[in-house]
Amino acid sequence: MRTSTNRTRRLSALAAALTLPLLATACSSSGGPAAEDPNAKITLTVNLFSDFGYADLYKRYQDLHPNITIKENRADLGAHHQNLRAHLLAGSGAADIEGIEIGQVAGFKPQADKFVDFLTKGVDRNQWVPSKTAPASSQDGSALFGLGTDMGGMALCYRTDLFKAAGLPTDRDQVSALVADWPAYSAAGKQFLANSPNKNVRWFDSAGNLFSAVIAQAPVGFYDESGKTVVESNPAVKAAFDSVAAAVKDGQSAGIQAFTPAWDTGFQQSQFATVACPAWMSYQFKANPPADGGKWDLARIPGGGGNWGGSYLTVPKQSKHATAAVELAKWLTAPEQESWLFTEKGYFPSDQALWTKPEVAGHTDPLFNGAPTGKIFSQSAKDLKPQPLGAHGAEIGTALGNALTSVEQGKADAAGAWKKALADIANITG
Repeated sequence: MRTSTNRTRRLSALAAALTLPLLATACSSSGGPAAEDPNAKITLTVNLFSDFGYADLYKRYQDLHPNITIKENRADLGAHHQNLRAHLLAGSGAADIEGIEIGQVAGFKPQADKFVDFLTKGVDRNQWVPSKTAPASSQDGSALFGLGTDMGGMALCYRTDLFKAAGLPTDRDQVSALVADWPAYSAAGKQFLANSPNKNVRWFDSAGNLFSAVIAQAPVGFYDESGKTVVESNPAVKAAFDSVAAAVKDGQSAGIQAFTPAWDTGFQQSQFATVACPAWMSYQFKANPPADGGKWDLARIPGGGGNWGGSYLTVPKQSKHATAAVELAKWLTAPEQESWLFTEKGYFPSDQALWTKPEVAGHTDPLFNGAPTGKIFSQSAKDLKPQPLGAHGAEIGTALGNALTSVEQGKADAAGAWKKALADIANITG
């Protein structure tokens, strides 16, 4: 689950050797082979649900392939995936490349045969961590219909100046020890509120965001291994919901819905001291530096590893330029580009070999006071215990997040919000 509707992602010095030849065949709109001139001037369309940070990469690819023009279109998360389902059903209308978010990808497994199988196009699934390839594979695992882009390795972003003012440690190793797990994080929040000289500053930004981080660490989340929805029967979901609701009741939340203009203002005006932040969220810190000059730093996420978010690139068989689209998708998710996207944009690669490469593992970020972001996010990814995914994971997460927002806004108590969330989830899952 995840997802920012405003994500951004990066470009490295790429040698001409990275140019990938376009093959002379392609898929027609009906999915069958059709002759295609590899030098013909074509436009490849890319449909995404947010900014993947590809603008500079598109320019580089077009320089390497002068006959290709790339046009990107965006819709919000829900509309994008609804449109893709409708186009797959109709057999036309899809882009040459379609992005799919990790909380949505399980819903496309039954339609894997409507996408190009990348394993037949020279792709080695071992490029990515297994927890990334499994959700984008066919039901029997024989086909791979999605190439992994980033993944949401997690950390805790914290304001060193606000911590110091409240008498909390500022050294990132000491902060990691202070908030070793979620109960310890909540206890530190109470200490912060009691001792902070600025009583307008809250401990964290958003109940929905915090819930996303907490539930991401559960061995089982919204679905079990069989694909059955287990929100009501899984005690981990209720425990995560109740713990966040309790923190809200204690006054720890700024009560700002994530990915809204008010959230941007919250960063700028220093309205909260911590944010549970997956790697892809770094754009938010870059776009909204504190007006008071305060500094963010990075510590280990309470509880250790976890993944919140991430995406895939797919090529529907109905594409009129499927061969060229496959080559572009492969190039965008190749190690060189994934590495650049991390070091320049903050999107942590799902390419597992990169986690030990110096350019990733040794990366530090001045935005976070020189924190070893490569080391922190790599360790989070290594500690990840993948959850079973289901068809409506993103919508379920949204329903639970909305319920917690209603608690923040004083429109419901925790019990009433939970009951409402269960009813909404029942409607979502049918």
